[in-house]
Amino acid sequence: MGHPKLKKKTYSKPTHPWQKERIEEEKALLKEFGLKNKEEVWKVASLLRKYAKQAKTVIALTTSQSEIEKARLLKKLSSLGLIEETAKLEDVLTITLKDILSRRLQTLVYKNKLAKSIRQARQFITHEHIIVGDKKITSPSYLVSKKEESLINFASNSQLSNQDHPERMLEKEIPAKAIKEEKKEPKKKKTKEEKPKKEHKAKKPKSKEEKKEPKDKK
Repeated sequence: MGHPKLKKKTYSKPTHPWQKERIEEEKALLKEFGLKNKEEVWKVASLLRKYAKQAKTVIALTTSQSEIEKARLLKKLSSLGLIEETAKLEDVLTITLKDILSRRLQTLVYKNKLAKSIRQARQFITHEHIIVGDKKITSPSYLVSKKEESLINFASNSQLSNQDHPERMLEKEIPAKAIKEEKKEPKKKKTKEEKPKKEHKAKKPKSKEEKKEPKDKK
């Protein structure tokens, strides 16, 4: 038993440190979901194993308590949006890492277009700019339920709550006229470059016959 004040690990590391397929998959997840390090992937993987283990134990039992635990597990996972409300216990085993990572607050802030990038979404959360309902959440790994998904917004005391804030200004589309003008400009440059070439062609070096003519006159 460890010291009560020290934090316990909420995840387990991979059994083998050098697995090419797993390492490449983890790198792709870090980039796609803007994760800080691989520990966040391992935490989600441990949580996924926990749900799968609970489902397997409940499936094997046929007691009244197992029915209660079955209803609780299905209700919890359906509220998080990981499975449908009419799903069965077997559907719990089909949940993937991406399914859980897509329910993180960081991912939903980016999907709701409150941030320009997934990395910026993480920054907004850790700097206390994001609220979920009345709660100010500072953890990017917070799993958002279906009910809370529509309640994600900027905090009222945050400067980002103003729509005219520079970080919230989206890139405007270039008007069609400006695009046509940009296309015309390189054509004008080409005509200017062609003129000196023509002049250069006009001043060709004299042929051998022309050089001989002054000698004949002598």
